[in-house]
Amino acid sequence: MKIQKQLRETSQSLVYRFTKAVQKSGVLIEARKRRFVAKPKSGNMQKRAALAREIKKIEYDKAKKMGIKK
Repeated sequence: MKIQKQLRETSQSLVYRFTKAVQKSGVLIEARKRRFVAKPKSGNMQKRAALAREIKKIEYDKAKKMGIKK
């Protein structure tokens, strides 16, 4: 996006024109949408996380049977 100062234009009106152009383009709306979107994990990372959950569950069940609090 390119906005140039026109002849005899104040800096305030230039900023106003720029903000209007940005709003019309939808750049800010798109950036706000993407702000909190997490990237999906790769297949390897999903498998590792699943294995870690299984191991923790087994350890938790073992401790529960023995009466140990964690």
